[in-house]
Amino acid sequence: MSLSFLKDKTVLITGAAGYIAANLSPRLEAAAWMILRLDRPGAAFPPSSGRAAVRDIAGDIRDCDLWDELVREVDVIFHFAAQTSVYAAEQDPAADLQINFLPVTSILEACRRHGRTPVFLYAGTVTQVGVTTTVPVNEDVPDCPITVYDLHKLLAEQYLQYYTRQGIVRAAVLRLANVYGPGPKSGSADRGVLNAMIRRALNGETLTVYGEGNYLRDYVYIDDVVRAFTAAAANIDAIAGRHFVIGSGRGHTFAAAMQTIAARVFHHTGRRVEVVSVAPPARLSPIEFRQFVADSGRFRQLTGWRAQWHLSDGIDATIKDFLHRRD
Repeated sequence: MSLSFLKDKTVLITGAAGYIAANLSPRLEAAAWMILRLDRPGAAFPPSSGRAAVRDIAGDIRDCDLWDELVREVDVIFHFAAQTSVYAAEQDPAADLQINFLPVTSILEACRRHGRTPVFLYAGTVTQVGVTTTVPVNEDVPDCPITVYDLHKLLAEQYLQYYTRQGIVRAAVLRLANVYGPGPKSGSADRGVLNAMIRRALNGETLTVYGEGNYLRDYVYIDDVVRAFTAAAANIDAIAGRHFVIGSGRGHTFAAAMQTIAARVFHHTGRRVEVVSVAPPARLSPIEFRQFVADSGRFRQLTGWRAQWHLSDGIDATIKDFLHRRD
Protein backbone atom coordinates (compact mmCIF):
# COMPACT_ATOMS: atom_id res chain seq x y z
CA MET A 1 0.00 0.00 0.00
CA SER A 2 1.48 3.33 -1.11
CA LEU A 3 1.89 5.87 1.67
CA SER A 4 2.45 8.78 -0.70
CA PHE A 5 -0.74 10.41 0.62
CA LEU A 6 1.16 11.13 3.87
CA LYS A 7 3.75 13.36 2.19
CA ASP A 8 3.94 16.69 4.06
CA LYS A 9 1.29 15.48 6.51
CA THR A 10 1.31 15.58 10.30
CA VAL A 11 0.07 12.35 11.89
CA LEU A 12 -1.08 11.85 15.47
CA ILE A 13 -0.92 8.34 16.96
CA THR A 14 -2.57 7.86 20.35
CA GLY A 15 -1.62 4.90 22.51
CA ALA A 16 1.68 5.11 20.66
CA ALA A 17 3.56 2.82 23.04
CA GLY A 18 0.94 0.10 22.64
CA TYR A 19 0.82 -3.01 20.52
CA ILE A 20 -0.79 -1.93 17.25
CA ALA A 21 0.74 1.56 17.28
CA ALA A 22 4.24 0.19 17.85
CA ASN A 23 3.88 -1.82 14.65
CA LEU A 24 2.22 0.95 12.66
CA SER A 25 4.51 3.82 13.61
CA PRO A 26 7.62 2.65 11.69
CA ARG A 27 5.56 2.38 8.48
CA LEU A 28 4.27 5.92 8.88
CA GLU A 29 7.66 7.33 9.82
CA ALA A 30 8.95 6.35 6.39
CA ALA A 31 6.37 8.53 4.65
CA ALA A 32 4.97 11.34 6.82
CA TRP A 33 6.52 14.72 7.52
CA MET A 34 5.76 14.80 11.25
CA ILE A 35 4.62 12.07 13.66
CA LEU A 36 3.16 13.03 17.04
CA ARG A 37 3.20 10.00 19.33
CA LEU A 38 0.97 10.31 22.39
CA ASP A 39 0.82 8.00 25.38
CA ARG A 40 0.41 8.17 29.13
CA PRO A 41 3.22 9.54 31.34
CA GLY A 42 5.85 6.88 31.95
CA ALA A 43 5.07 4.91 28.79
CA ALA A 44 8.07 3.49 26.90
CA PHE A 45 7.86 4.78 23.35
CA PRO A 46 9.47 2.52 20.71
CA PRO A 47 12.56 3.91 18.98
CA SER A 48 11.94 5.92 15.82
CA SER A 49 13.85 5.11 12.64
CA GLY A 50 12.14 6.75 9.66
CA ARG A 51 12.69 10.01 7.85
CA ALA A 52 9.79 11.78 9.58
CA ALA A 53 10.33 14.10 12.50
CA VAL A 54 8.95 12.40 15.62
CA ARG A 55 7.71 14.15 18.76
CA ASP A 56 6.75 12.04 21.75
CA ILE A 57 4.10 13.49 24.05
CA ALA A 58 3.24 12.26 27.53
CA GLY A 59 -0.34 13.16 28.37
CA ASP A 60 -3.68 12.05 29.73
CA ILE A 61 -6.23 11.47 26.97
CA ARG A 62 -8.96 12.49 29.42
CA ASP A 63 -7.52 16.03 29.51
CA CYS A 64 -9.66 18.18 27.18
CA ASP A 65 -7.00 20.92 27.00
CA LEU A 66 -4.56 18.42 25.49
CA TRP A 67 -6.70 18.04 22.37
CA ASP A 68 -7.04 21.78 21.83
CA GLU A 69 -3.26 21.90 21.57
CA LEU A 70 -2.82 18.85 19.34
CA VAL A 71 -5.59 19.02 16.76
CA ARG A 72 -4.49 22.43 15.50
CA GLU A 73 -1.65 20.82 13.57
CA VAL A 74 -2.75 17.28 12.66
CA ASP A 75 -3.95 15.96 9.31
CA VAL A 76 -4.42 12.27 10.23
CA ILE A 77 -5.32 10.70 13.58
CA PHE A 78 -4.87 7.02 14.43
CA HIS A 79 -6.66 6.51 17.75
CA PHE A 80 -5.52 3.42 19.65
CA ALA A 81 -5.41 4.70 23.23
CA ALA A 82 -7.92 2.70 25.26
CA GLN A 83 -8.69 0.55 28.24
CA THR A 84 -8.94 -2.91 26.66
CA SER A 85 -10.18 -5.25 29.39
CA VAL A 86 -13.78 -6.46 29.18
CA TYR A 87 -13.64 -7.35 32.88
CA ALA A 88 -12.23 -4.01 34.03
CA ALA A 89 -15.03 -2.27 32.14
CA GLU A 90 -17.66 -4.40 33.89
CA GLN A 91 -16.13 -3.65 37.30
CA ASP A 92 -15.98 0.12 36.74
CA PRO A 93 -18.20 1.29 33.87
CA ALA A 94 -17.69 4.98 34.71
CA ALA A 95 -13.91 4.69 34.45
CA ASP A 96 -14.24 2.83 31.16
CA LEU A 97 -16.54 5.54 29.81
CA GLN A 98 -13.99 8.20 30.76
CA ILE A 99 -11.16 6.54 28.86
CA ASN A 100 -12.87 4.70 25.99
CA PHE A 101 -15.58 7.16 25.01
CA LEU A 102 -15.19 10.69 26.40
CA PRO A 103 -11.72 11.31 24.87
CA VAL A 104 -13.24 10.68 21.43
CA THR A 105 -15.82 13.40 22.04
CA SER A 106 -13.06 15.72 23.27
CA ILE A 107 -11.07 15.20 20.08
CA LEU A 108 -14.12 15.75 17.91
CA GLU A 109 -15.13 18.94 19.69
CA ALA A 110 -11.55 20.26 19.51
CA CYS A 111 -11.68 19.67 15.74
CA ARG A 112 -14.96 21.60 15.58
CA ARG A 113 -13.57 24.53 17.59
CA HIS A 114 -10.43 24.85 15.51
CA GLY A 115 -11.98 24.22 12.10
CA ARG A 116 -9.86 21.15 11.44
CA THR A 117 -11.14 18.22 9.34
CA PRO A 118 -8.61 15.46 9.89
CA VAL A 119 -8.77 11.87 8.72
CA PHE A 120 -9.67 9.87 11.84
CA LEU A 121 -9.05 6.10 12.03
CA TYR A 122 -10.43 4.33 15.08
CA ALA A 123 -9.68 0.83 16.36
CA GLY A 124 -12.94 -0.91 17.15
CA THR A 125 -13.55 -4.57 17.95
CA VAL A 126 -15.60 -7.29 16.30
CA THR A 127 -17.21 -8.06 19.67
CA GLN A 128 -19.26 -4.85 19.33
CA VAL A 129 -21.73 -6.96 17.37
CA GLY A 130 -22.28 -9.24 20.39
CA VAL A 131 -22.73 -13.01 20.20
CA THR A 132 -23.56 -13.97 16.63
CA THR A 133 -25.37 -17.15 15.63
CA THR A 134 -23.89 -17.62 12.16
CA VAL A 135 -20.52 -17.10 10.46
CA PRO A 136 -18.96 -15.36 8.69
CA VAL A 137 -19.92 -11.91 9.99
CA ASN A 138 -19.96 -8.75 7.88
CA GLU A 139 -21.09 -5.16 8.42
CA ASP A 140 -24.77 -6.01 7.85
CA VAL A 141 -25.13 -8.00 11.07
CA PRO A 142 -27.06 -5.88 13.62
CA ASP A 143 -25.07 -4.71 16.64
CA CYS A 144 -26.12 -6.10 20.01
CA PRO A 145 -23.25 -5.50 22.46
CA ILE A 146 -23.38 -7.62 25.62
CA THR A 147 -20.49 -6.02 27.54
CA VAL A 148 -19.91 -2.50 28.88
CA TYR A 149 -16.62 -2.41 26.96
CA ASP A 150 -18.32 -3.11 23.63
CA LEU A 151 -21.13 -0.69 24.40
CA HIS A 152 -18.67 2.16 24.90
CA LYS A 153 -16.71 1.23 21.77
CA LEU A 154 -19.94 1.26 19.78
CA LEU A 155 -20.93 4.61 21.26
CA ALA A 156 -17.58 6.12 20.23
CA GLU A 157 -18.06 4.69 16.74
CA GLN A 158 -21.51 6.24 16.44
CA TYR A 159 -20.15 9.65 17.46
CA LEU A 160 -17.45 9.37 14.81
CA GLN A 161 -20.08 8.60 12.20
CA TYR A 162 -22.22 11.53 13.32
CA TYR A 163 -19.34 14.02 13.27
CA THR A 164 -18.33 12.71 9.84
CA ARG A 165 -21.84 13.45 8.56
CA GLN A 166 -21.47 16.95 10.01
CA GLY A 167 -18.23 17.45 8.05
CA ILE A 168 -16.08 17.89 11.17
CA VAL A 169 -13.86 14.83 10.58
CA ARG A 170 -13.49 12.11 7.98
CA ALA A 171 -13.61 9.01 10.15
CA ALA A 172 -13.73 5.27 9.65
CA VAL A 173 -13.73 2.45 12.17
CA LEU A 174 -11.91 -0.84 11.74
CA ARG A 175 -13.43 -3.50 13.96
CA LEU A 176 -10.58 -5.90 14.59
CA ALA A 177 -10.76 -9.65 15.11
CA ASN A 178 -8.21 -11.42 17.36
CA VAL A 179 -4.91 -9.72 16.57
CA TYR A 180 -1.61 -11.52 17.17
CA GLY A 181 2.03 -11.28 16.15
CA PRO A 182 5.26 -9.54 17.23
CA GLY A 183 5.08 -6.46 19.40
CA PRO A 184 4.77 -5.29 23.02
CA LYS A 185 2.72 -7.29 25.51
CA SER A 186 -0.92 -6.36 25.91
CA GLY A 187 -1.73 -4.34 29.01
CA SER A 188 -4.81 -6.51 29.70
CA ALA A 189 -4.75 -10.18 30.65
CA ASP A 190 -7.85 -10.89 28.54
CA ARG A 191 -6.31 -9.42 25.36
CA GLY A 192 -3.52 -10.77 23.19
CA VAL A 193 -4.34 -14.34 24.24
CA LEU A 194 -2.63 -16.02 21.29
CA ASN A 195 0.61 -14.12 21.93
CA ALA A 196 0.40 -14.96 25.62
CA MET A 197 0.00 -18.67 24.82
CA ILE A 198 2.98 -18.57 22.45
CA ARG A 199 5.09 -17.07 25.24
CA ARG A 200 3.86 -19.75 27.65
CA ALA A 201 4.73 -22.51 25.20
CA LEU A 202 8.22 -21.10 24.68
CA ASN A 203 8.65 -21.18 28.45
CA GLY A 204 7.64 -24.84 28.50
CA GLU A 205 4.34 -24.15 30.26
CA THR A 206 1.15 -26.14 29.66
CA LEU A 207 -1.43 -24.57 27.36
CA THR A 208 -4.98 -24.63 28.73
CA VAL A 209 -8.27 -24.81 26.85
CA TYR A 210 -11.65 -24.15 28.44
CA GLY A 211 -13.77 -27.27 27.96
CA GLU A 212 -13.39 -28.67 24.46
CA GLY A 213 -12.24 -25.30 23.13
CA ASN A 214 -14.45 -25.65 20.07
CA TYR A 215 -15.46 -21.98 19.79
CA LEU A 216 -14.32 -20.39 16.53
CA ARG A 217 -11.96 -17.44 16.36
CA ASP A 218 -10.58 -15.38 13.49
CA TYR A 219 -6.89 -14.71 14.17
CA VAL A 220 -5.51 -11.82 12.12
CA TYR A 221 -1.78 -11.17 11.94
CA ILE A 222 -0.49 -7.76 13.02
CA ASP A 223 1.07 -6.98 9.64
CA ASP A 224 -2.33 -7.41 8.00
CA VAL A 225 -3.87 -5.09 10.60
CA VAL A 226 -1.23 -2.41 10.01
CA ARG A 227 -1.84 -2.60 6.26
CA ALA A 228 -5.59 -2.31 6.88
CA PHE A 229 -5.12 0.97 8.74
CA THR A 230 -2.86 2.44 6.07
CA ALA A 231 -5.28 1.27 3.37
CA ALA A 232 -8.13 2.93 5.26
CA ALA A 233 -6.26 6.23 5.49
CA ALA A 234 -5.30 6.12 1.81
CA ASN A 235 -8.91 5.45 0.75
CA ILE A 236 -10.76 7.59 3.27
CA ASP A 237 -12.93 9.22 0.60
CA ALA A 238 -14.44 5.82 -0.19
CA ILE A 239 -14.98 4.64 3.37
CA ALA A 240 -15.57 7.71 5.58
CA GLY A 241 -18.50 7.44 7.97
CA ARG A 242 -18.56 3.65 8.01
CA HIS A 243 -17.27 0.70 10.01
CA PHE A 244 -15.59 -2.41 8.63
CA VAL A 245 -14.94 -5.92 9.93
CA ILE A 246 -11.23 -6.78 9.70
CA GLY A 247 -10.05 -10.37 10.00
CA SER A 248 -8.29 -13.14 8.15
CA GLY A 249 -11.56 -14.65 6.90
CA ARG A 250 -10.51 -18.05 8.27
CA GLY A 251 -11.95 -19.67 11.38
CA HIS A 252 -9.96 -21.83 13.80
CA THR A 253 -11.21 -23.35 17.01
CA PHE A 254 -9.29 -22.24 20.06
CA ALA A 255 -8.25 -25.84 20.70
CA ALA A 256 -6.85 -26.15 17.15
CA ALA A 257 -4.94 -22.89 17.55
CA MET A 258 -3.33 -24.19 20.76
CA GLN A 259 -2.35 -27.43 19.05
CA THR A 260 -0.77 -25.42 16.23
CA ILE A 261 1.23 -23.38 18.73
CA ALA A 262 2.44 -26.55 20.44
CA ALA A 263 3.44 -28.11 17.11
CA ARG A 264 5.28 -25.02 15.85
CA VAL A 265 7.11 -24.49 19.15
CA PHE A 266 8.27 -28.10 18.98
CA HIS A 267 9.42 -27.53 15.39
CA HIS A 268 11.48 -24.47 16.33
CA THR A 269 12.80 -25.50 19.75
CA GLY A 270 12.39 -29.26 20.13
CA ARG A 271 10.38 -28.60 23.28
CA ARG A 272 7.15 -30.55 23.72
CA VAL A 273 4.26 -28.58 25.18
CA GLU A 274 1.12 -30.18 26.58
CA VAL A 275 -2.35 -28.88 25.72
CA VAL A 276 -4.95 -29.70 28.40
CA SER A 277 -8.65 -29.09 28.87
CA VAL A 278 -9.78 -27.31 32.05
CA ALA A 279 -13.14 -26.20 33.40
CA PRO A 280 -13.98 -22.57 32.60
CA PRO A 281 -13.58 -20.24 35.59
CA ALA A 282 -16.62 -18.83 37.30
CA ARG A 283 -18.07 -15.54 35.98
CA LEU A 284 -16.47 -15.89 32.57
CA SER A 285 -18.10 -13.40 30.21
CA PRO A 286 -20.46 -14.98 27.65
CA ILE A 287 -18.54 -13.10 24.95
CA GLU A 288 -15.72 -15.61 25.49
CA PHE A 289 -17.85 -18.37 23.98
CA ARG A 290 -18.81 -16.59 20.77
CA GLN A 291 -18.31 -18.11 17.33
CA PHE A 292 -16.71 -15.61 14.98
CA VAL A 293 -15.18 -15.49 11.49
CA ALA A 294 -14.81 -12.17 9.64
CA ASP A 295 -16.10 -11.36 6.20
CA SER A 296 -13.92 -8.40 5.14
CA GLY A 297 -15.11 -8.43 1.54
CA ARG A 298 -16.61 -4.94 1.62
CA PHE A 299 -13.38 -3.38 2.90
CA ARG A 300 -11.43 -5.33 0.28
CA GLN A 301 -13.66 -4.04 -2.50
CA LEU A 302 -13.28 -0.40 -1.43
CA THR A 303 -9.56 -0.35 -0.57
CA GLY A 304 -7.88 -3.31 -2.28
CA TRP A 305 -6.73 -4.68 1.08
CA ARG A 306 -6.80 -8.38 1.83
CA ALA A 307 -5.35 -10.51 4.64
CA GLN A 308 -2.18 -12.26 3.51
CA TRP A 309 -1.06 -14.28 6.54
CA HIS A 310 -2.16 -17.82 7.36
CA LEU A 311 -2.27 -18.79 11.03
CA SER A 312 0.63 -21.26 11.01
CA ASP A 313 2.88 -18.79 9.16
CA GLY A 314 1.97 -16.01 11.57
CA ILE A 315 2.66 -18.23 14.58
CA ASP A 316 6.04 -19.15 13.07
CA ALA A 317 6.93 -15.48 12.59
CA THR A 318 5.83 -14.66 16.13
CA ILE A 319 7.86 -17.51 17.62
CA LYS A 320 10.96 -16.39 15.72
CA ASP A 321 10.50 -12.81 16.91
CA PHE A 322 10.01 -13.83 20.55
CA LEU A 323 13.07 -16.09 20.41
CA HIS A 324 15.13 -13.29 18.81
CA ARG A 325 14.15 -10.87 21.58
CA ARG A 326 15.49 -13.34 24.13
CA ASP A 327 18.97 -13.31 22.55
